[in-house]
Amino acid sequence: MPCRIAIDGPAGSGKTTIAKLLAKTLGIFYLDTGAMYRIVGLYLEKSDVSNDEEIENKLKELKLSFSDGDFFLNGKKVGDEIRTPDVGIYASKYAKNEIVRRYLTKLQREIAENENIVVEGRDIGTVVLPDAEVKIFLVATQEARAKRRFKELTEKGVKVTYEQVLNEIKLRDKQDSERNVAPLRKAKDAILIDSTKFSIEEVVQKILEVVKEKCKLLWQRE
Repeated sequence: MPCRIAIDGPAGSGKTTIAKLLAKTLGIFYLDTGAMYRIVGLYLEKSDVSNDEEIENKLKELKLSFSDGDFFLNGKKVGDEIRTPDVGIYASKYAKNEIVRRYLTKLQREIAENENIVVEGRDIGTVVLPDAEVKIFLVATQEARAKRRFKELTEKGVKVTYEQVLNEIKLRDKQDSERNVAPLRKAKDAILIDSTKFSIEEVVQKILEVVKEKCKLLWQRE
């Protein structure tokens, strides 16, 4: 029986860093679904689509694949160009579209099927993998999340201000929680973890304790 670990939460809550470290610690796959929405969001924004028919046609032309931890768009490896605040807005904009969500949900399920895997995003425990063996919902204050994202971006050489990042966080929270299709919300059986006052390592340890209880075979293998 596979151990699928679903980690959901708002932008900047530490999902990506924590999911990567968790997957590395357990020696299993990691899937960043937020990156998938950023990739598709940027692709569609550049394509200047204006209606559902155009979106559907563009998605038919798109080939998004996942290999050895990296995403490839039409054969080209995707880099940090998807990590800017503007692309975050595009991701949230198109994430409201049912055609986009159906396309990516199907792809995410195919990747995670029968795998020991850590999958993080905004609707993993509620929509993509509602039967995941472990469900975690990460939260943190908007200010804490903005500081983390600002530090991450500046270290990568992305030119951005703290105010821009904070405004993006606030806007994405509003868009993600108010959208009609798969809004951001905690699954009833998900474990809530507030990472505001905890280090990354402390949060990972808390999740490992849950995995140890719910995925005994995986833990014994490790």
